[in-house]
Amino acid sequence: MGPLMDVTVANLFPSLQEPGGKVTGLRVPVDEPAWVLLDKSRSDGLAYQLEFLLQALGSNRRGLHNSVTVDETKGPVHIVDGTLIGPSVHIEGPSYIAGEVRHGAYVRSHSWICRGAVVGHATEIKHSLLLPGAKAPHFNYVGDSILGNGVNLGAGCKLSNLRNDGRNIRIHNLNVDTGLRKFGAILGENVQIGCNAVCNPGTVLGPNCNVWPNVTVSGGHPSGSVLKE
Repeated sequence: MGPLMDVTVANLFPSLQEPGGKVTGLRVPVDEPAWVLLDKSRSDGLAYQLEFLLQALGSNRRGLHNSVTVDETKGPVHIVDGTLIGPSVHIEGPSYIAGEVRHGAYVRSHSWICRGAVVGHATEIKHSLLLPGAKAPHFNYVGDSILGNGVNLGAGCKLSNLRNDGRNIRIHNLNVDTGLRKFGAILGENVQIGCNAVCNPGTVLGPNCNVWPNVTVSGGHPSGSVLKE
């Protein structure tokens, strides 16, 4: 693994280690690669932890607009009281929502949207964690991904999560086989991505990276990188 790229949760999401920075109910493997959270076979993976949290919380969908549809066939949907859910949103369980979900969004199963996060108009999110303050606000696809505090996806930005050949996701410039068939992107805190950019499967960006509009990004890039082409 490249010496200039620290892919641990502690490095990518430092605010989680600060006093008051923890997300209630979320255990993070601080010293392991952050993508282990996306492994559905692990008891400390996002999917397992979310299902465990929802066992305690149960379903809650009070006060929704009558155009919002909810499918709890595969698990409960818990929407924290007072959370803003726009009209014409569709939500699949199991999911936990404490952040804003705007008009026409599609929230698929195993989505964990923390307080202060935004899932915007016509955005689709699936098996992903949006940490407090992360924003996917306009026409985004977020699959099997983790977005840190302060992340912003420009309009039309896509986080692709599956190789065309279906093989495991590799991070080639770090010489890592993640062992995951579906893995979108892990975006460290305050990453900014321009409009219509695409992150290929297995993209890992350290804190404060900046991706210019219309750029296609692959691999791992350390903190502060500016990706123009």
